[in-house]
Amino acid sequence: MKEDATQRGTVMIAAFEGWNDACQAATNVIRHLTAIYASCEVRRIRCDGFYDYQQTRPIVCHATGRRRIVWPQTAFYDIEVAPDRHVIAQLAPEPNYRWREYCLESLRIADELDVTHIVTLGSMFADCPHTRPLPVDVDCENASVDPDQRYSGPVGIPTILDDIASQEGFDTTTMWASIPQYLGDGDCPQATLELLDRISELLGVCLETGDLPRKADEWRSKASMLAQRNDALNEYVRHLEAKYDRHEKARREASLGGPACEQLVREAEAFLKDLD
Repeated sequence: MKEDATQRGTVMIAAFEGWNDACQAATNVIRHLTAIYASCEVRRIRCDGFYDYQQTRPIVCHATGRRRIVWPQTAFYDIEVAPDRHVIAQLAPEPNYRWREYCLESLRIADELDVTHIVTLGSMFADCPHTRPLPVDVDCENASVDPDQRYSGPVGIPTILDDIASQEGFDTTTMWASIPQYLGDGDCPQATLELLDRISELLGVCLETGDLPRKADEWRSKASMLAQRNDALNEYVRHLEAKYDRHEKARREASLGGPACEQLVREAEAFLKDLD
């Protein structure tokens, strides 16, 4: 039922530059959508009072022979992802101050735009290999998740927005992509592509990937070349691959259900008896 509601209602996708945006993978989802589809800016939040300009500095640029100062800002875009389907996207640097007021202002704008579902995006460095699909953790409101498996620790503005949105009555989903920490902080098109795929599933719309698959192939090739030139790094990647494969095998076996698991146990017991 919630999936049907998501596909009928208006979804807002929010991503923030900074601590929550390793390799710009999350915010590049918004940039990709606004570049691929017809879009227009529909709202903006004034930056004054939310940013420390020594931490998030204004940028000077020169256009048509004139100097212009670009201040940190929050922009909301209307994106037409299908002839009968629009999404709202929120893109901003993570604010430094007054997070609660900032989130309430964001949700007030979402309400004005008839948004019913808030999707927050993030990306983080983790111990995962570039040679396997990059993990994306998707957590829907009220999802049945083992409390021991939930993250505990410092959070950024996506988590705060998700929490306040839930309190305000919005449906919420969080998506976090993991990125190999050994590859540095350059763009990671593979993580952006993985997030885009999850958004496609949630919307029920096959979103255009543009040149992301090509860029992701180039990213993997460069990562593999880097690993091959460094014996220690190559061994570390192999260790991560083995760990990833064990986890995936355990996950697949757990998803087989009770009867299938019992069959695996019987087969293992028979094998052990043959060894006696």
